[in-house]
Amino acid sequence: MRLPVSWLRDFVDVTAPADEIAGKLALRGFEVASIEPADGGNAVIDFEITANRPDCLSVIGLAREVATTYDLPVRAPSSDPGATIRVASVPIGESDRVRVTNVDADLCPRYAAAVAEVVPGRSPAWLSARLQAAGIRPISPIVDITNYVNIELGQPMHAFDLSRLAGGEIRVRRAKPGEIITTLDGVERKLEPDMLVIADADRAQAIAGVMGGAASEVSEATRIVVFESACFTPASVRRTSKRLGLKTEASSRFERGSDPNAPVIALQRAVSLMEQIGAGRTLGPIVDRSPAVREPRPLHLRRDRLARLLGASVPDAAVERILRRLGLASIRAGDGWDVLAPTYRVDLIREVDLIEEVGRHHGFDKLEPAFPAVTAVAPSPDPRIPRDRLVRRALTAAGICEAVTFGFIEARAAEMFAGASAPPAVAIANPLSAKFDTLRPSLVPGLVDAVAHNRRHGRRDVRLFEIGARFSASGETRGVAVAWTGNAGADHWSGGAREVDFFDLKGVAEQVCGLLGVTARFAPAVEPYLVPGQAAVVRGPTGAAIGLVGLVGPQFAEARGLPRQDRVFVAELDLDAMASMRAATDDRTRPLPRHPSVVRDLSIIVADTLPAEIIRGTMQAAEVQLAAPLASIAFFDRYQGKGVPEGSASLSVRLTFQAPDRTLTDADVQQSVDHILAALVREHGAVQR
Repeated sequence: MRLPVSWLRDFVDVTAPADEIAGKLALRGFEVASIEPADGGNAVIDFEITANRPDCLSVIGLAREVATTYDLPVRAPSSDPGATIRVASVPIGESDRVRVTNVDADLCPRYAAAVAEVVPGRSPAWLSARLQAAGIRPISPIVDITNYVNIELGQPMHAFDLSRLAGGEIRVRRAKPGEIITTLDGVERKLEPDMLVIADADRAQAIAGVMGGAASEVSEATRIVVFESACFTPASVRRTSKRLGLKTEASSRFERGSDPNAPVIALQRAVSLMEQIGAGRTLGPIVDRSPAVREPRPLHLRRDRLARLLGASVPDAAVERILRRLGLASIRAGDGWDVLAPTYRVDLIREVDLIEEVGRHHGFDKLEPAFPAVTAVAPSPDPRIPRDRLVRRALTAAGICEAVTFGFIEARAAEMFAGASAPPAVAIANPLSAKFDTLRPSLVPGLVDAVAHNRRHGRRDVRLFEIGARFSASGETRGVAVAWTGNAGADHWSGGAREVDFFDLKGVAEQVCGLLGVTARFAPAVEPYLVPGQAAVVRGPTGAAIGLVGLVGPQFAEARGLPRQDRVFVAELDLDAMASMRAATDDRTRPLPRHPSVVRDLSIIVADTLPAEIIRGTMQAAEVQLAAPLASIAFFDRYQGKGVPEGSASLSVRLTFQAPDRTLTDADVQQSVDHILAALVREHGAVQR
């Protein structure tokens, strides 16, 4: 909201310079975007107004804040001939020139209109200068007046050319199925039945609360206009604006909540300005269709509650001064005050809202720092927080950088990285753009795009991870994903660098599973976006899938902006699913083994397509028959070539045996090796080398 200081002074006699005014309001919760000079040396303060304060999207709204800050009275619009902000004394009644009907009071609680005769001409320099200082381009006297009132009072207005309204009628109704309107920006828009429109006897002439139509636009040939001033339901305007992708000065005010008592005052102010600059005169009374009158909201402010929440006592006189300057009528009650919140303060709903107003203007800087009194036991933290923190710490310690990507992605990326059994992605009804039209079903697309971004900026080795939510039609889950391209480690003088491979990512997945107490198993997987033979599904102890590891197909990586020769390995795990599988662990320390271990190496020839994980499982299953307990299994060599039949591979595995209560004999160990070898021969046709 751009506030020309000279305009502000119409409402409050403040002589302080612009930077002081901006500084004091900044202490009261208003973010100052900039302070800049305007024509004639008058400064303009640009405020960022939060969504809960639509009343401050106007000069008078900010004037109330300034008046409260400096303890000065506010000049309200008045029909008094000597008033600084004068409104015309136009009566309320029925017009013989236009018929106004409001058939949808649910979406339009109040609609007012006034007919006026236009005198051709140009807006005076002072009015044009104020609009320009506020960031509005002057167009014509009638349009400038509606914009001026919008900025001054925060009440959007619109003007129709009466000669272009069929039947001399205005109807506030919902759009007809398939109804089309060309708006003032020249765009043809198709309306939906739940959208509110302002229509004549034949067709829609404006999208209520958003933008007028080109068919009834005021032009240089216009001689009779109908001023419109209304109050529309915020949800209706917000929904219509989003669906049409049309954001305007009017919609930004209506969708936050407007004052239902402002439409008539705004019309009277517009008529007064029109007469003041010689742009025309009214023809008849103001037509006011007000099905429901909105009264100020009664609230009660307790003195002890105010002191308890602020942590300090505010004098009664200061409380009453603040409420009075803000336009809130108050009467002392036994334990505090009965307060009437005016209809333009849509944010004042509860007692705590009044306490915030008093605290802001009393000065939060006056409150002594103190710990609040503890009245209840703090709730237990969400178990996902320490879990995610543990995973994050482990991955960063492994040299992987954390990335944060958007929860919205393009539909093409969602389809490209969809799993073989993935449900359809969830489309966004009104996306910000075509690149953000789908809720991400996986963390992988965002990470692959982040890798591509880093590669384009010259980084060779990129290791990224992200912890975040994934979305599907069945709900939301939380997961962790890793993307890695380049070398597995940093270059070192003692040896050449090694390119990252599948087993690096498999190791990362195993590390995360181990941290969370989940025993993971890996099995070959077939996924559309992963290279066959370099893809594995991660399964938990129950056999349920909890993730994937693999190499992204070159065509998919290239489609996301990566060089085709880049090999990008990814892994993704479902943290929520793993939480339900976590096994009970015994974290107690154990003494070092008292008895020595015995190591035996075993080399076998098996089919080269047989996963080592299956071989490991066979050996572990045979352990129940072993005389010597099996402490660990480690594969340390794989060979194909001379001496090994085609289609086979030689695997070397190191078996470590150790008993907690005795020293193992050679006979015990040999018997155990024989049992393991027999199981491998029986299950997989293994041949010992």
